[in-house]
Amino acid sequence: MNTTSARISAPISVAVAVLAVWWAVTAAGLISPQFLPAPGQLAERFWLDVTQGPMLSHAWVTLSAALLGSLLAILVAVPLGYLIARLPWVDVAITPYVAASQAVPAIALAPLLVLWIGYGLAPTVVLCAIMSFFPMIVTTVLGVRQLPQDVIEAGRIDGANWYQLLWWVEAPLALPSVLAGIRAGVTLSITGAVVGEFTMGGRGLGMLLTLNRDANDIPGIFSTLLMLVLLAVALYILMRLFQNAVTWNDDEPKTKRRARVLADEPLPA
Repeated sequence: MNTTSARISAPISVAVAVLAVWWAVTAAGLISPQFLPAPGQLAERFWLDVTQGPMLSHAWVTLSAALLGSLLAILVAVPLGYLIARLPWVDVAITPYVAASQAVPAIALAPLLVLWIGYGLAPTVVLCAIMSFFPMIVTTVLGVRQLPQDVIEAGRIDGANWYQLLWWVEAPLALPSVLAGIRAGVTLSITGAVVGEFTMGGRGLGMLLTLNRDANDIPGIFSTLLMLVLLAVALYILMRLFQNAVTWNDDEPKTKRRARVLADEPLPA
């Protein structure tokens, strides 16, 4: 079985196994439908919510907040990660605060964001950015620090200035690591959006979960959770496809090959 087939068949096999166990448990009456709806019951409720209910409009709000938060995180984390990796004084000054930021639960920040920014989409976007920030900055730092020095030195010998080295050598070589962090961060941003909607109100799947919880609507809760899972999986797959688009094969990314070729040729101005 080749790598592509394994990447497709393995998750499907796990999903089928989980559904089989789920169906067996509910069919045998081991868990009451009041606590765990059967797969068929969930599918029926999900279809009803999508076609006749407010699910899609709430999903769009959550997805918008997650994407905007991810974009904000990318604009901050990637440049800052590069500076941490390249400038020791920035590393010493900033890294302790980056690490300490992970000790604060996201749900504890939500009330502060409301006080500082107000209600609406903006505080949720900021919370999504905070959730996405850490994996992006960590992988950027690691990617830049692990760059092959022989290729960078070849660029310097070729007379490249710092901008040419960054654009033609360092960025292509570090891109696979940076994209891995972005992929993880984008997925986490969905969690940030839900937490924000839980605690700060407004529209979105987090608010829909709250409404279903208050109504003791267990199938509605599972239906909303299913939509959240589908959104996260869709974002992950899209990022994975984009990452594969810059890859020749499983061993050498296109960006790395491009940088290696440029190391043996004069760099463009």
